[in-house]
Amino acid sequence: MNSPMFTRRTFLQQSALGSVAMSMPALAWSAGARAATEKRVGMIGLDTSHSTAFVKVLNSADASADYKGYRVVAAYPYGSRDIDSSAKRIPGYTEEVKKQGVTIVDSIDELLKKVDVVLLETNDGRLHREQVMQVLKAGKRVFIDKPMAASLGDVIAIFDASEHYKIPLFSASSLRYITGIAGIDKSQVLGADTFSPAVLEKTHPDLFWYGIHGVEALYAAMGTGCQSVVRTHTEGTDIVVGTWADGRIGTFRGTRTGKHDYGGTVYLTSGNVRLGPYNGYEPLLKEIITYFETGTPPVSPEETIELFAFMEAADESKRRGGALVTLASVREKAKK
Repeated sequence: MNSPMFTRRTFLQQSALGSVAMSMPALAWSAGARAATEKRVGMIGLDTSHSTAFVKVLNSADASADYKGYRVVAAYPYGSRDIDSSAKRIPGYTEEVKKQGVTIVDSIDELLKKVDVVLLETNDGRLHREQVMQVLKAGKRVFIDKPMAASLGDVIAIFDASEHYKIPLFSASSLRYITGIAGIDKSQVLGADTFSPAVLEKTHPDLFWYGIHGVEALYAAMGTGCQSVVRTHTEGTDIVVGTWADGRIGTFRGTRTGKHDYGGTVYLTSGNVRLGPYNGYEPLLKEIITYFETGTPPVSPEETIELFAFMEAADESKRRGGALVTLASVREKAKK
């Protein structure tokens, strides 16, 4: 890849100015087309509780005006076929969304003919790269639920495709919007500690599957700039310590024992801010709808890529017995 960060930064700046959102003929975002087309949401993947939660909110008869009339009209259920905890949910979740007026289709291609924007909810990150390529080629805006992919290489490839097809996209955990994070001035952040469950799934790198929630909260507070990480791993706990380029320290604690909970502390020049409790899905969903409306992602490609490099470096540190691993080294490896 040639100068990926320069091109992504340029692309994001252009999208923020609205040039991308206003110039994509495939989306037909004219004033006349909006009322007729832009409100139809398609969903890929009915193997996660996020799917039913989003449908319940958007398709409610008294849905908030914050959701601007967006409604899930069609869904393709698959979805993981070999992660049992996900696959076994599909039949029940399929019936649940059908009761809320959602048409079930047999392929992503069929889905894309019925909708204008897409929620990619498949719980299995290994499938996301292939699935999102179909959406991008069709010229439709898409939110990719966590984990964005099951490898750093796939995350980079998805953003490259986003740039190629001129369709800005974003991916985030709902923990990015945990109570306490709103209004924090990142220029005043001296450091942060966050925690979340970090249940492991053998098909994904350790933190990608569930630890990503706490890592996302850490990045929401700290922003980009982490250079290296060190990970301490035991059967029940992970501690990942990141060192930022300006000398700040950010830590993530992932738990597999005790009560599952989310939170943390952000250290500011003016005092400390406690994070938590978890806010549910609606703060994230409001950000998704704003993105569908504007075409401007609330999280930059640079930040999302670095977040995944942080988790990839943590995995490498574990493999090397807790050695310090730079994010630059895992990013270079992912490009090959």
